[in-house]
Formats: sequence, C-alpha cells, structure tokens
Amino acid sequence: MLRADIHINEEELIARLRDEKTRDLAFSLLLDQFQQRVYWHVRKMLIDHEDANDASQNTFIQVWKNLGNFREESRLFTWIYKIATNEALAIIRKRKQDLRIDDMGEVLSGYLEQAGNFTGNEIEKKLFKALVKLPEKQKLVFQMKYFEDMTYEQISEVLGTSVGALKASYHHAVKKLEKYVLLP
Repeated sequence: MLRADIHINEEELIARLRDEKTRDLAFSLLLDQFQQRVYWHVRKMLIDHEDANDASQNTFIQVWKNLGNFREESRLFTWIYKIATNEALAIIRKRKQDLRIDDMGEVLSGYLEQAGNFTGNEIEKKLFKALVKLPEKQKLVFQMKYFEDMTYEQISEVLGTSVGALKASYHHAVKKLEKYVLLP
C-alpha cells in the first residue's frame, strides 16, 4: 500500500498515477511533493497570495484532468511547471484586460506594499519591485533560473523557447535588475 508520507521516484509515481487502484493516493503524494514548489513559482510571478492560490489550485486540477495526456516526453516536474506557468500567465492576461500594460508594474508593486504580501527585507523588496517591471519572458526566465535553480534545458521545456534565446533573456533581465537595484 502506498502511503502519502513517503517519497517515491518519478517513474514509480507516474506508474501509480496511471493505475486506477493507486491513482488517488499517488495524486496525494504528487501534491505533497510539488504543491509548495508550484505555489512559490506562481507566487513569484503573481505576487498576490490569493492569485497564487488560485493558480496553484487550477494547476493541480489541470494535472488531474490531463494525467492521461502526459506522454512522458519531459519530466513530470517540468510538465507540472508548464501548466503552472500557463495558469499564472492566464491570471496576468486577465489583469491586463482591465489595465493598461504600463500600469501593471505599479499594480504588482502595490501588492508588495500591502501588509502580509511580502515578508522579506528591503533589498529583497527592491529586487521584487524591479522584477515586476521586467517584460514577462525576462521575468519568467530570471525566476526559474535564479530562484528555482532550473537549467536552461528545463526552462526551455517549460517555455518552449530555445536555450540561446533563454540565455539572452536572462542576461537582459540581470542587467536591468542590476541597474534598478543599484540605484539609490
């Protein structure tokens, strides 16, 4: 019997997710293993706790609904991150419908200032304020590379972009962030 408080390798987890007899318990294990990582991935994109909760929940609903479509061409982690990224981007697109694009950075910066949305020190707050001003692709690449320590190959699988383009996006993001963070 599979217990939700143990860790199994990805291949065994996938096999158990595909087996109707063990699917529910295996999904609980999947949640234990990935839910917090997914939440923080989308939280860095969305800043707002409620939006991050919604994106995380929607991610795992999509994972559950689409388990049969997972073709194992990438790692399970990569597939889940791709879904999470798309869910967060959908929330961002919805926000942008109500705002001018220029106002988006200000709205996200405002979330950082609201009580409870950010618990870091002033340098971290300055970094996140700079991050929200980056173009979406640069922000995503920087977050996945810097905060989540993903390889360019993993990011390429999630975003469907070439490694060369990702390296360029990361470089541009770092230069813009350095410029902003070093300003007095």
